Amino acid sequence: MLYPTAADWRDAPSKRVVLFAMSGLGKTHVSNMLRTHGDWFHYSIDYRIGTRYMGEYIADNAKREAMKIPFLRDLLMSDSIYIGSNLTFDNLAPVSAYLGKPGDPDHGGMPMAVYARRQDQFARAEMQALLDTSYFIDRAQDLYGYPHFVCDTGGSICEWVDADDPADPILTALSQNCLMVWIRGTEAHTADLVRRFDSAPKPMAYQPAFLARVWEQYLNENNCEEADVNPDTFIRWTFAQALAHRQPRYEAIARNWGIVVEASDIAAVQSPADFNAVIADALAA
Repeated sequence: MLYPTAADWRDAPSKRVVLFAMSGLGKTHVSNMLRTHGDWFHYSIDYRIGTRYMGEYIADNAKREAMKIPFLRDLLMSDSIYIGSNLTFDNLAPVSAYLGKPGDPDHGGMPMAVYARRQDQFARAEMQALLDTSYFIDRAQDLYGYPHFVCDTGGSICEWVDADDPADPILTALSQNCLMVWIRGTEAHTADLVRRFDSAPKPMAYQPAFLARVWEQYLNENNCEEADVNPDTFIRWTFAQALAHRQPRYEAIARNWGIVVEASDIAAVQSPADFNAVIADALAA
């Protein structure tokens, strides 16, 4: 690892970490805190995806909808209005809206073929955004003078890597430049994530084999066709399975490439000093 011991971490003049976990366990919260109160550059993978790699897809999808309205169509065709997404670190709704949900179009769904294509676009975008990490480390230091760096990954990082492959290109590139840190939740955290998702379901990105399996299982168990699927019902049903699917993949990344910190410890972090202490304690364990 980049910092083999707690002393190496404490003494490092430049601290660099990659935070990975399910969404909702504190990655973005602690990254925002570090950016606000310390000399840390915050690199958001989801923001990079939405602005650099999927920006045109998102904008074109919005334009496609606007073109259905004669008034807006005339303005677009005459270059009188501009349509774009307003992505921020804390508002990634344009990406989620573009990914969408499969199922009945009358309930906001889309054909599985379209959904799968957008999933593939997102997967390629996320893999490239992860590989851009070293570029942003150099950029943060050379352009802005930030000595420290935190990479705030999306929850789906585990879908695109093979943690048991010592030559995995993404994990190799990340671990050569940063300390890989898994924020581990408890069963209580998992139950809370499920409750929160159930009250406000949102699109997610899935490994293709996993998505194909759960889609077929859902259709078979409910004896329904694609157009009969309620999109929110499907993704609610899928979410709990996705948590179970991802847990061993996160564990393997931490076991082979990094360290583990508890979500409860991250939740108590209020300053860069607190964060540094949590990381040092994990390295010393």
